[in-house]
Amino acid sequence: MRIGFHKKQEPRKKTSGIAAGLEYLHDIVYVLALILLLFTFCMRVVIVSGSSMFPTLVDGDYLLLINRPLCGEFEQGDIVVASMDRFRGGEAIVKRVIATEGQTVDIDFRTGIVYVDGEALQEDYIYTPTILSEGVEFPLVVEEGCVFLMGDNRGDSRDSRAPEIGQVDERELLGRAVFLMLPGTGRGAYTMPRDYDRIGGLN
Repeated sequence: MRIGFHKKQEPRKKTSGIAAGLEYLHDIVYVLALILLLFTFCMRVVIVSGSSMFPTLVDGDYLLLINRPLCGEFEQGDIVVASMDRFRGGEAIVKRVIATEGQTVDIDFRTGIVYVDGEALQEDYIYTPTILSEGVEFPLVVEEGCVFLMGDNRGDSRDSRAPEIGQVDERELLGRAVFLMLPGTGRGAYTMPRDYDRIGGLN
C-alpha cells in the first residue's frame, strides 16, 4: 500500500499592473513589427489620384497593393500601379492591363473598339469608348517583359496610347491592386457620394 503526500499548493502570485502593462506593450511591439514587415515586403496602401480609372476607381480611393515580386505573371484585366521616370517624374499611376508580351494590340478609333490578337475586347468596365488617339501607332506587338496599359475612362486617361508612356516594362510596375479598402468621393465632374458598398476585391 502506497501512501501519497500532497504538496501544499502555494498561492499564485498576482501579476503587478506594471508587469501586465509591459506584457501588453511587448505584444503590441511584435504586432506592429509584423505589420511593418508585411507593408515593407508584401503589400502597400496607395491612394488613387485623378479620374482615369472611373468608374472602377475614383479619386481618393484607398487600395491595397500586392508588391510586384509577389504578383507572379501579370494578366490581361489586372489593375496595376506603375511608376516611370519618363512620365511626370515617376508619379505613380493606376491603370488596367490590356495586353501582355507577345500580344498584338489594335484600336479602331472610329468605333472605339480595342482588339487584342484580332479579337474585340468586351470592355463592360469602361466609362467612355476608346476614340482618342494619343500618338502611338497601331497595330503594335507588346515587347518582351512589357505590358500595354489603359485607364477605364478612355477619354480622360494618359496611358500606353501616349508616346511618353507607351509600353510599360514590368519592372516599372509597383504591383497589382487587389482590394478597395476605403472609397473616395471623386472630384470635378466625377464627384460622387462616398459609397461603402464599393469596398471589396478588384477585378
